[in-house]
Amino acid sequence: MNKGRVEAYTDAVIAIILTIMVLEFKTPETAQWEEITKQLPYFLAYIVSFVFIGVAWYNHHYMFTLASRITKKVYWVNNLWLFSMSLLPVATGWVGKFPQNANPEYFYLFIFTFWSLTYRWLSNTIRKTSDHLNTTVSQKIEKMLPFRFLNSLLFPLSVGIIATGIYFYPLLGITTTFIELIILGFLTSPDSDKIKNVS
Repeated sequence: MNKGRVEAYTDAVIAIILTIMVLEFKTPETAQWEEITKQLPYFLAYIVSFVFIGVAWYNHHYMFTLASRITKKVYWVNNLWLFSMSLLPVATGWVGKFPQNANPEYFYLFIFTFWSLTYRWLSNTIRKTSDHLNTTVSQKIEKMLPFRFLNSLLFPLSVGIIATGIYFYPLLGITTTFIELIILGFLTSPDSDKIKNVS
């Protein structure tokens, strides 16, 4: 498949998701500061989700730049990955509206876990494409921090710990997610800003 078209389609869907999230902000009814501060919980949830999408896009872009061929399977797994991400505005809005309630936090954790599993599947599908198997493409994907984290016991263990923590302190869910995203955002592959597109 034409890699550029798949990348453009992915970028468009992600841009729409970001637009939907920012449109959840409501214009204050008055000129008083209290009106805008009422939306602070959503704003904080929006920051986490914005960083979430930023980190996800960066790593996705890295994998697609490495890839020399996009198969039909990669295309459909990529669609599932986008579907999981498209649920993020709902989770963000719910957490922003009820920040002290466990149910929205559990839903956000569910979306994060669902997204993580689809990302792992996408990484493995690209890595195992016949053109990439046993090549530097496969090796570079295997060395990516998200790939190593999602394919280790640390991933289900962390989900279990966070789920337990949410029961006692709901805000722990989105707070821990934000910390994980910061770590993944900084610890990217060393050559992630140096590679060139493979045509």
